[in-house]
Amino acid sequence: MKTLQFESFQLIAHAHAVTETLGGYLLQGSQVHLDLPIQPRLYYRHGWQSWSLTAWTDPTTPLPVQKPYRMHPLQTDPVYARHPAPNGSWVGAVDLGDGQVALLGALALESHVALHDHELHGWGEAGEFEWFVGLGQEATVFARYAELLGKRLGRAPEKQTPRVWCSWYSLYNAIDETILQHAFVELGDLPFDVLQVDDGWQTSVGDWEPNEKFPSGMKALAECIRATGRTPGLWLAPLLVVPSSDLFRKRSDWLLRNPDGRLVEAGFLWGAPLYALNTSNPEVLVWLQTLMRKVRAWGYDYIKLDFLYAGALPGKRRKDMPREAAYRQGLQALRSGLGPDAYLLTCGAPILPSLGFCDALRIGPDVSGEWEPYRDSALLQNPSTPGVKNAIRTTVNRLWLRPLVTLDPDVAYFSSQHNSLSQTHKRLLQDLALVCGFKATSDLPDWWTAQERHELLAFLEAQPVLQRTGRYTFQLDGHEVDFSPAMSAPKPPVGMRALLNAILGWVGNQTWALRLLDRLGKRGLEKMKQELLND
Repeated sequence: MKTLQFESFQLIAHAHAVTETLGGYLLQGSQVHLDLPIQPRLYYRHGWQSWSLTAWTDPTTPLPVQKPYRMHPLQTDPVYARHPAPNGSWVGAVDLGDGQVALLGALALESHVALHDHELHGWGEAGEFEWFVGLGQEATVFARYAELLGKRLGRAPEKQTPRVWCSWYSLYNAIDETILQHAFVELGDLPFDVLQVDDGWQTSVGDWEPNEKFPSGMKALAECIRATGRTPGLWLAPLLVVPSSDLFRKRSDWLLRNPDGRLVEAGFLWGAPLYALNTSNPEVLVWLQTLMRKVRAWGYDYIKLDFLYAGALPGKRRKDMPREAAYRQGLQALRSGLGPDAYLLTCGAPILPSLGFCDALRIGPDVSGEWEPYRDSALLQNPSTPGVKNAIRTTVNRLWLRPLVTLDPDVAYFSSQHNSLSQTHKRLLQDLALVCGFKATSDLPDWWTAQERHELLAFLEAQPVLQRTGRYTFQLDGHEVDFSPAMSAPKPPVGMRALLNAILGWVGNQTWALRLLDRLGKRGLEKMKQELLND
């Protein structure tokens, strides 16, 4: 036990060793404890991967366990999804009032922090390591933590951040060669640097070859993009496999399994259960490198790798190695195959284990055409599903990562078609993109009015002077931006909502229900696609 002396408070640390460092103290131990002098006003919980909730929350009001439980591997860290105390991955902080924040942050992977009344408790899954303790102004303590992380895990190299148009939020995976080629032409001279082809081009998740909707092949599509003066971009989810893929049938020995030999399920999507590649297998690492070299040979220099959490799920590895270290090994293989000059965006990715190997990192859930989908937010209390409020909340609360990597807040909307967003909500997304310095949209060009196209052009060309004025407030060229409307977290369900929560949570765990939702979604997308082709 040792007393940590700060200007405003004293903290009592329980650790194997304690040393002073710039801005705070370093603790040594596989488990460490900090006794807090007063009851915290708020607790900062940091989510495990891109889409996992990150927010300042009331420590006296437990957050409901998000549903459906079957989606925990896809949305949060399944190991701690039902932990009873306020908790988060790698780092936790408490607001002690008067602008004072106490932070406990791991300087290694496979670590977690929870708040128990007047105590911050940190522990690791893989032995003893260092933790940073800081106390002071929020920006100062988080900046010092980020500095220490950069020294241990690495920073993204200096590269110009591209302005991106991607296909996802217009037609999702109902894309084809003809529609994309038309969109590329209609974008005209808008100053996009990258045109990114998203999900829908591959034969299967696991089999990364073009399907029948892309008869000319992916190399020809890249050449079509390059002819517009832009960089070709491509989406893949290389650590996932679905049962219908050839890879699943031929190389099931490459898949991550539980100690009892059962396959580790990584969630449910595309109408099927998802499974994960075992990145501790040397053959898998070679396959990942080869896949990335193939993508580069096709001509794609901007790569979005998605659903990367799969590589860090709990399971039995070939070697006795921690799960996040195994993921980092897989990401290193992917980076090696791409080469240093490719621009790599990681998404659905464990945050700290991705640092040092990617150029940009998605730091929030997907956006959508809705502010807050009622089913997911109100009935299932799920803060990780697509929606503008969910995306803004977690992204703003991760801006402290800026010194380490380019921050991707997802796309901004400009069109008034095919979404229910108010102008205020669209403007919040646009301002968030300017705060992060990562500009992207997914609207089809035919959807924009002349005014909306003008607004998009101004957005792409903007270089605002940014000043942070509070936890959730900013000045952009004198324009006041307040993200507070997106900060409230789900509340425990009561009354009829509690009943609906239980019913929908059960339904959401059933394979038949998930497949039905997938079929209905595909029908809607195909209908929308036909309407576009008829126009």
